[in-house]
Amino acid sequence: MSENLKTIKELADELGVSKQTIRNKIDKDFREKFVQTIKIKGNNTLVINNAGYSLLKKTLQNDTAQTAKTLQNDTAQTKLICFLEEQLDKKEQQLSVKDKQLENKDTQISQMQNLLDQQQRLALQDKKLLEEYKAEINDLKALKMPPEETECKHLDNQYKDEVNALKEKLENLQEQIKDQKRIEEQEKPRKWWGLWRK
Repeated sequence: MSENLKTIKELADELGVSKQTIRNKIDKDFREKFVQTIKIKGNNTLVINNAGYSLLKKTLQNDTAQTAKTLQNDTAQTKLICFLEEQLDKKEQQLSVKDKQLENKDTQISQMQNLLDQQQRLALQDKKLLEEYKAEINDLKALKMPPEETECKHLDNQYKDEVNALKEKLENLQEQIKDQKRIEEQEKPRKWWGLWRK
């Protein structure tokens, strides 16, 4: 066999690829230009001339380079995907933490709203009591004195005692209301918009 002609097996061995890879590269045009059929040991064998060998070698090198480049790109993309997945996991964890914080804030706001409602109801009750006591005092002041002087003095003293007693009650109640308001102010929760400042 001529030095310029090589069988598919010889080409595959030299180029480090399979015979099937070589066969896949041989199309109709390539066969017409670079392939011959000769008899070796009584069998018809396809052989490729030197120009065909050079073309196949160049094509396979380009394919190998392209495959290596594709693999390199795939590796870079895989690394990028892994990095992005890690970032996504971190963001999901942060969102989960933020969701829990928001739930806690909602609970705190609800509790503060309940306390505010309770405080407003107590203030309203205190105001009603105060108005009732004032009305009672005004009623006592409006009572007319009897015409007789002894009864007048006696009733006058009695009314004064009752008015003084009511005034004391009123003062005590006002003190209690002030104390209650002071306690409520101390227990009063912070404003909800101040909770996020730290």
